[in-house]
Amino acid sequence: MASHHLHPFLSPSKFSASISKPSHKVSFPKKFSFSTHAKKKNPWFDPFDFGDDPDMEYGSLFSDGKQEEDPRPPDNPDNPYGFLKFPQGYNVEIASLGSKIRGDVRRCCCVVSGGVYENLLFFPAIQLIKDRYPGVQVDVVTSPRGKQTYEINKNVRWATVYDPDDDFPEPAEYTDMLGVMRNRYYDMILSTKFAGLGHAAFLFMSSARDKVSYVYPNVNGAGAGLLLTETLIPPLLNLSELGFNMYQQMTEWLGRPARNVPREPVPPLKISISKKLKAYVQEKYTNAGVQKNKYIVIHGIESDSIASMQSRGDKDSLLPIQVWAEITKDIRGVKPLFIIPHEKERDDVEEAIGDDASILFTTTPGQLAAIINDSVGVISTNTAAIQLANAIEKPSIALFGSEEKGRLFVPDAKVKKCSVIASKTGKLIDIDVETVKNSVDMLQGSLVFA
Repeated sequence: MASHHLHPFLSPSKFSASISKPSHKVSFPKKFSFSTHAKKKNPWFDPFDFGDDPDMEYGSLFSDGKQEEDPRPPDNPDNPYGFLKFPQGYNVEIASLGSKIRGDVRRCCCVVSGGVYENLLFFPAIQLIKDRYPGVQVDVVTSPRGKQTYEINKNVRWATVYDPDDDFPEPAEYTDMLGVMRNRYYDMILSTKFAGLGHAAFLFMSSARDKVSYVYPNVNGAGAGLLLTETLIPPLLNLSELGFNMYQQMTEWLGRPARNVPREPVPPLKISISKKLKAYVQEKYTNAGVQKNKYIVIHGIESDSIASMQSRGDKDSLLPIQVWAEITKDIRGVKPLFIIPHEKERDDVEEAIGDDASILFTTTPGQLAAIINDSVGVISTNTAAIQLANAIEKPSIALFGSEEKGRLFVPDAKVKKCSVIASKTGKLIDIDVETVKNSVDMLQGSLVFA
């Protein structure tokens, strides 16, 4: 009786007919194969997005090659309203279609984690951005110590103080920094700080078009890829331990080849010292008792000051003043100039070297670079002084705790006129003083006639 009350579409006869076997055999492919050589932009967005088709031809005159100079008219200083300061996307009538296809970058922001050493090693990446995107304006957001480094970088427009390594920033500073970054209308933002969900949200709220950052290579990076355009996963938890090429992943991504644009090579580390800074430093070291091109810079004296300019990847990179006294006591022809990061170290240096020791107190990398520029060479541990000497192409002797660190932080040492001396025990304090003194003697002749 229940069968009489069934819905006509659910009757047993219709149901059995719908599941009956087909009268003819249908063949299905056994396997679907998809092959591509392109790298996914971000697997979090679309698992089937395999990037741009390398065989596609756009056929537009403006879509090939590097970007052109900024087509926007210059700002009118006589206009009180400033209506010519168009942000991106608000003056589409003068923007070429190719700029959208190419992904041109007119304004770029770099959030750099670390101190002087880490910011100094980021200089090649900034130069790479300038070469890859002609006419780009580069800004930097970094710590107070890191900001001082950009006194010797001519490629940076603005350097803003905001410590990205502070895990618990003040809410007022946090929101103010977000407002500053949003008002500058950045096309691309790069971050060297390891991003979790929190830092990725900070970059996401900056409203930049391209958001690129390193992410934690462990569970702390979960969810960060959802808010970033490109994620870089480092091999280590401390990026500074990779040495001189600590930003290799980011430079490879920045210099990637594009349509009719070959891979952009990574430029060497170079700095720019202003005439005003050179004049100021010359008066300073003259008062310390040395003359131009007649002194050797000694850097890396043991101190608890934050101005020691160490690398975060090499904490064992300072020597006591007693060891420096043994190294420098036989130097002839040129005078050693001891750089101290704090005035409290002056008494210790005078006690170990003597009252006639030439001592100079300086904390900024700009002044240190100007001092090295007027010297005949540098003897230093693994501090920013070695990288500055290599950038200025001054002869140098670098003291490391191990040979591995020496190869990481000073690659191609012979090309850079740098003599690397490493401790055999893995501790810098155990470095062979006689080996260092012999290297100083061999270098001394070339320093005197330099």
